[in-house]
Amino acid sequence: MYQIDFKHPVSVYFVGIGGISMSGLAEILHQAGFAVSGSDWKSSPITQALEKKGIQVYYGEDAAHVTEGIDCAVLTSAVHEDNLEFAAIRQKEIPYLSRAQLLGQIMKNYELPIAVSGTHGKTTTTSMLSEILLKAGTDPTLSIGGILKSIGGNIRVGESGYFLTEACEYTNSFLSFFPKIALILNVEEDHLDFFKDLAAIRHSFHNFARLLPQDGTLVISGDIDRWQELTQGLSCRIITYGHDGGCDYYASDIAQDEQGNASFLLHSPGRDPQQVSLKVPGSHNVHNALAAIATADLLDISRENTLAALHEFQGTDRRFEYKGNVNGVTIIDDYAHHPTEITATLQAAHNYPHKTLWCMFQPHTYSRTRDFMEQFAQALTLADRVVLTDIYAAREKDTLGISSRDLQAAVQRLGRECDYFPTFEEAEKFLLENCINGDLLITMGAGDVVKIGESLLQK
Repeated sequence: MYQIDFKHPVSVYFVGIGGISMSGLAEILHQAGFAVSGSDWKSSPITQALEKKGIQVYYGEDAAHVTEGIDCAVLTSAVHEDNLEFAAIRQKEIPYLSRAQLLGQIMKNYELPIAVSGTHGKTTTTSMLSEILLKAGTDPTLSIGGILKSIGGNIRVGESGYFLTEACEYTNSFLSFFPKIALILNVEEDHLDFFKDLAAIRHSFHNFARLLPQDGTLVISGDIDRWQELTQGLSCRIITYGHDGGCDYYASDIAQDEQGNASFLLHSPGRDPQQVSLKVPGSHNVHNALAAIATADLLDISRENTLAALHEFQGTDRRFEYKGNVNGVTIIDDYAHHPTEITATLQAAHNYPHKTLWCMFQPHTYSRTRDFMEQFAQALTLADRVVLTDIYAAREKDTLGISSRDLQAAVQRLGRECDYFPTFEEAEKFLLENCINGDLLITMGAGDVVKIGESLLQK
């Protein structure tokens, strides 16, 4: 495997440079003195930001983009064998790495690499921990799966030995990492287009935990079913957190204010209970905060800095993000695309001021919609009114015979009113005509459904 050497920067070409993670890695190498270029399907705020930093970005898929002088290529997981640029890379015998392999190699260049894994909550927990590290003045390098307002993007390059990143289990990519501290937030069924079943997913997380060195630490949720199986045979230190009083860190007296923002009483080893107040809603964010606090304590960050950073944290883009108000209707956008995430977001929304709770949901991938059809329907019934648009295909093609009409029927069978519109324009027209003053509208999904709320705010 090709080895990236920060002491000898070379020319690196990214296929799919506009992805949230790929763009961050490209920026890290660019700031380290590497000659970075890449391609993506179309221009976006991310690619435009890269171009402003002096990174060459090509648009479209063209073998001519793969020029002479490229020393190494990096491929996003969406690149397949029939990709023209990939074919040119192989023809020219240019060594190449996957996104995960590059990220793992970057981690090796830092004294204290921290990787946050889990089926849900990675971006929020990584963002919380980022704010804590920044508040403590640690000057970290950060790679986040979403836009963090305080750093104006998803990447920050620091000068210290701290490196913080998300660790995704899809295609076992996190098994290419080299963490010193690892977090496992939860382990549930997802990405069943790759994993055979939940047992295979659990096995993958166990292998991820085994990457930790003997002097490393695993911070793991005690709420995970049979979590001890995931830590079996580990030689590293293990710290648990959760809602169970038997965990090292746990929460009690959870409450939510008039805006739905959570607070709780923190219990931790060797300390008196402390009150923690968040500016993000939902009990799932209590869970995320516990993971961040446990990690911050491990890093010897003062509790004062930790709790102050958490109190100031107001979330990342597309995580219960307030977008605005139109005709008295509050519009929130959320990235939820798994039944557990939908449930957590809609439960949090129940504590937010509203008359009628609307959920404008865009399913993400055909395989996930098929695999979780009934769970999606059940979760969506937590909204008063459900509106669906077509499935966002992402990396897939429509070969399964699954559509949003199937999900509509499943929601309706559970007694909840559900409308479907094949185009955003039709959905926007319906929402403008039916949402009234005092209603709460959540646009939800991992695709481009955010555009609906943003369009409504321009009406």
